[in-house]
Amino acid sequence: MSSTHTKLILASGSPRRRQLLDEAGYAFEVVPADIDELDVPAGLSPRQIATYLADAKARFIAAKYPDSVVLAADTVVALRSMLLGKPTDVTDARRMLTLLSGSTHHVSTGVAVYAGGRAFEAIVTSTVAMRVLTRAEIDTYVAGEQWQGKAGGYGIQDDDPFVTRMEGSHTNIVGLPMDETRTLLVAAGVFG
Repeated sequence: MSSTHTKLILASGSPRRRQLLDEAGYAFEVVPADIDELDVPAGLSPRQIATYLADAKARFIAAKYPDSVVLAADTVVALRSMLLGKPTDVTDARRMLTLLSGSTHHVSTGVAVYAGGRAFEAIVTSTVAMRVLTRAEIDTYVAGEQWQGKAGGYGIQDDDPFVTRMEGSHTNIVGLPMDETRTLLVAAGVFG
């Protein structure tokens, strides 16, 4: 059970993050952070971008709810030096899946917890290998709209995520590395 003294806020509208926290037994409120995810300093690595955005989201909501514990995360997909965020539309989703087809790429999630003026942070990176996709497979996947709101335009938890191998945290690839998240929440006084 979560701490009875402190309210936990998830600063994300992601249904996948919500589900992971629910399954772990946390009681929380959802208050998405409305920040511009494209407004990041130049020259940051994908891992630094994920950490920067998670921190920005947590700070934004913590300023509005200073007596709560705020949890925020941001996931980025990197193919070599190319950063793939959430697709903006069907064409962008198709482009991303075409780029990722047959690739090995990295998925990084930054996690930030703000509690009582203190910040706790972690970054987790996993490696994902994806099989070569046909144009018809990409079109079918995109038509099913499962790409929406997902970094890289796919979800490892989807019906056919095209993943042949992964190294690292499965929940990180979904969008919230739960081992590290639990550790940060315990440090902030919240227990699942």
